[in-house]
Amino acid sequence: MTGGILALLAIGMALQIGVARMINFAHTAFYMLAAYVIYSLAVVYGLNLCLSAAISVMVTLVIGVVFYWLGIRPIKEHARSLLVMTVAIALMIQESIVLIIGSDYVSTPSFLPGYITLFGVRILRQTLLTFGISLGILLLVWMFITRTKTGKTIRATAQDAEMASLLGVNVERVNLTVMVISLALAAIAGIIIAPLLLIDETMWERILLSLMAINVIGGLGNIKGSIIGAFILGYVETMVVFLMPMGAYLRGAFAMAVMLIVLTVKPEGLFGIRVE
Repeated sequence: MTGGILALLAIGMALQIGVARMINFAHTAFYMLAAYVIYSLAVVYGLNLCLSAAISVMVTLVIGVVFYWLGIRPIKEHARSLLVMTVAIALMIQESIVLIIGSDYVSTPSFLPGYITLFGVRILRQTLLTFGISLGILLLVWMFITRTKTGKTIRATAQDAEMASLLGVNVERVNLTVMVISLALAAIAGIIIAPLLLIDETMWERILLSLMAINVIGGLGNIKGSIIGAFILGYVETMVVFLMPMGAYLRGAFAMAVMLIVLTVKPEGLFGIRVE
């Protein structure tokens, strides 16, 4: 389940790096935003959980596109300014949540309550649902990227944006499409993980470190590498938490250790391209 959630977020970040050529530190803030929106609608206002989930995706998309169009797009070519801007956007979202909802830990009801017993182990139905949705969305994204005309356009832009533009591809529209896909993946990840975690205003910071490690492990901008790297890191972090004393505090350190090992053996990442 952890690998599936990380993969959803990592694909979005890989698309932004590989196609739009930008590192977006605010990516996980939209994951957090979606979790808070579904909590507000379902718990505070008592709306149906599925309806709350749909509205949460739409709200995240609208806010994300507005931030992209007004804050990110004008300075996208200036890497240092872009990094500062994306951190500023993440902090704006975080502080807005604290101002409106507060800083207490909150939780969302499960879409599927209860559990099943498998080989003597109790597994929450919500965990299985989260894992199933993650795999389903990953398959849909993979088919979209590899089988559709828009997906081919995205891949062409990732390989050579200038040549794609000369051949008639609207690169700005492709970048916006990539941003919408990334926001949708972040929102879905936040929605399906919300019933399984305590939600707080710093949850975007904790997972951002893992995402950066995944993209470095898989190869910056490589979708296949991001998926495989996400499941590798998901298993490593889960094993650390359950098998080591104080493992919850060491998971970030082990994520960095895995990244350093991969960079030592393959500096370009598992599926990255070596550039002289």
